[in-house]
Amino acid sequence: MVERVFANDRIGRMTAPATELMEFDDVIAAYDPVLGMEVHVELGTATKMFCGCPTAFGAEPNTQVCPVCIGLPGSLPVANAAAIESAIRIGLALNCSIRPSSVFARKNYFYPDQPKNYQISQYDEPIAYDGHLDVVLADGTEWRVEIERAHMEEDTGKSLHIGGTGRIHGASHSLLDYNRAGVPLVEIVTRPITGAGERAPEVARAYVTALRDLLKALGVSDVRMDQGSLRCDANVSLMPKGAAEFGTRTETKNVNSLKSVEVAVHYEMCRQGALLSSGGEVVQETRHFQEGDGTTSAGRRKETAEDYRYFPEPDLPPVTPDPAWIEELRGTMPELPWVRRARIQQEWGVSDEVMRDLVNVGAIDLIIATADAGASPEAARSWWVSFLAQQANSRNTELASLPITPAQVARVIALVDEGKLTNKLAQQVVVGVLDGEGEPDEVVAARGLEVVRDDSALQQAVDDALAANPDIVEKIRGGKVAAAGKIVGDVMKATRGQADPARVKELVLKACE
Repeated sequence: MVERVFANDRIGRMTAPATELMEFDDVIAAYDPVLGMEVHVELGTATKMFCGCPTAFGAEPNTQVCPVCIGLPGSLPVANAAAIESAIRIGLALNCSIRPSSVFARKNYFYPDQPKNYQISQYDEPIAYDGHLDVVLADGTEWRVEIERAHMEEDTGKSLHIGGTGRIHGASHSLLDYNRAGVPLVEIVTRPITGAGERAPEVARAYVTALRDLLKALGVSDVRMDQGSLRCDANVSLMPKGAAEFGTRTETKNVNSLKSVEVAVHYEMCRQGALLSSGGEVVQETRHFQEGDGTTSAGRRKETAEDYRYFPEPDLPPVTPDPAWIEELRGTMPELPWVRRARIQQEWGVSDEVMRDLVNVGAIDLIIATADAGASPEAARSWWVSFLAQQANSRNTELASLPITPAQVARVIALVDEGKLTNKLAQQVVVGVLDGEGEPDEVVAARGLEVVRDDSALQQAVDDALAANPDIVEKIRGGKVAAAGKIVGDVMKATRGQADPARVKELVLKACE
């Protein structure tokens, strides 16, 4: 059945109807989804792929450029050895074969943000190929994603469209920042992912999540999706049940959060299902994901490999890593995320279900880092999976993208342990840090949040509360100690939550003797 429905109501995001969509269950009943994930990873090298320009994020536009990365005549590229090493490490971690000799190629088409009008990439001889990554779904099911290739290339610059919505359509003019042009990338391409059925959106998210965790563990990238250092292109197609050939695919470009990967795949399945069931055709094109409402919109018709007119880059020799060096790199691989989680789970003594929940909300590394900064694992776990998870949800962001560091969370926990903050006051401190008010101690000082320890001040608040509740006083004196809770609550309210509840109760009971 085709009807106008909310785009992603099955995975927690309510959006306004954007186009004709097929109900998700009907899509699954009639079609088999096929996915292909292309993930671009900006490598954390100090300099660019083919020149010595710095790669720092956030610099003033066009201040990190040189003749090579802006394509001036006569400039010659030189491959970045650190980037090649990172690419090999990624390939090894993905169980890929490392090619004895791989070459760079020129990928040609008009790039407004790449001055030389071609991108140096790898085509038919990528540095790593034929690998796999095993990912775990929310219920513990393991899913193997086959990796076709991981190849090196350079990033393009950035177009800034002025006016309208920030996209080229409706903009009054565009500005170009070439700082990102030439930043080293590794593009990781999967083979077609089939057989996922209704779990296709979940598989897509789980794959990108596992890949992000792996890359972070390798130390090859900061994998900040919000800053574009990890970008996902999601290819989606549908084929009728029983068909032998894949359907026409679309490629949703540069999806920049884990949740959005799942949402984009879900939406495209419903959109394509509606088109196909009504006799229409899916157009092979790139599409743009709209963060605001969880929909996709048409971009440009998708080129084929032939349209790019690949040919070997004449200014760069083949990459021929020494086999002994590759084995040396293999021996330096870090503890992989899933191995580390198994060890941490045993150390923490938590169940498989609890561990899956921690993984699913992206809390494991944050908890470990918070514990490494001095907090107990129990306190770190409590803060990240409760209050901070609520904050991430209300701010519509990933847990790891919250503007608070594990060290700052550990400091808040320490202030609670020292008796300087109650849990409620600590929550206010965390909100202050999230809102950019400074370090935890600065927020405490600026907001005046530290626990009141002056007994004379507390005694006055206790006396006022007792005077206002003579009936409660009589109950306490009559042996109903639990009635003191009302007085404690009034004192906490009067002191804006800054009193120590235990000390207040002591003063209340003493006053009622």
